[in-house]
Amino acid sequence: MRNILASALLLCAALCADTAAALDSSGTPVVVTPLADRTETASGQPITLPQKNVEVIVSTFDIAVSATLPVHKHPFPRYAYVQAGTLQVTNVETGKSNTYKTGDFIIEMIGQWHQATNIGDGPVKLLVIDQVEQGAKNTVLRQ
Repeated sequence: MRNILASALLLCAALCADTAAALDSSGTPVVVTPLADRTETASGQPITLPQKNVEVIVSTFDIAVSATLPVHKHPFPRYAYVQAGTLQVTNVETGKSNTYKTGDFIIEMIGQWHQATNIGDGPVKLLVIDQVEQGAKNTVLRQ
């Protein structure tokens, strides 16, 4: 399973390496536009993957105007693509904030307490991808 996931990620990286017009099997153009190329999380940590039985979970999040998510952390990698809106993510341990808007790609911090607030005038829509050890949750709320 790990080899399949690694191969899929490498294929995706190769396809997204540069904006290009590729051709599908019928000769129809396929445009590939890279969205992100990173080796670190939003807080500067190296990206580390689960060590066993990797499960990929894909979700959408709709965050209402002015909503603030509770303080939480992720034990495994979480990636998010901002489909709409403006989101401010604050590391509550350091006080550092990053603002993300439509079209941005987020590689969330791992194991650090943070929270997010919709600071825009419309809802935030996220496409979220988690890589966890099979059966594990990737959000821990601060008590």
